[in-house]
Amino acid sequence: QVQMVESGGGLVHVGDSLRLSCTASGATSSDYFSDHHMSWFRQAPGKERELVAWSSTHFTTAFGEFVKGRFTLSRDNTKMSLVLTMNNLKPEDTAVYYCARHVHSNAFDSSGYDSWGQGTQVTVSS
Repeated sequence: QVQMVESGGGLVHVGDSLRLSCTASGATSSDYFSDHHMSWFRQAPGKERELVAWSSTHFTTAFGEFVKGRFTLSRDNTKMSLVLTMNNLKPEDTAVYYCARHVHSNAFDSSGYDSWGQGTQVTVSS
């Protein structure tokens, strides 16, 4: 079974940066990754899971409104890697961040994704 593996989270201070990485574990072919749009979601305690960043198969990107130019997203299909670089972090960015493969429906709807990983915790201290 293929699962995304996230890494790079941690405890940082307001204004700091983090680089989150995600790779597909268990995939026998890079097509598993390269043939699909990919996204990062996040979920804070007591809140719904929300889309952070989305990458199309052709490297077009889109971000949640709250990002406001602070994050960038890149993907390497040969390595089955999706990297989220987060700058100018704020306390409200504190959440568990997940990577997932977009398989159907609206990009903002988490039910349209599979291969969810365990997530990586990001904590931004003021």
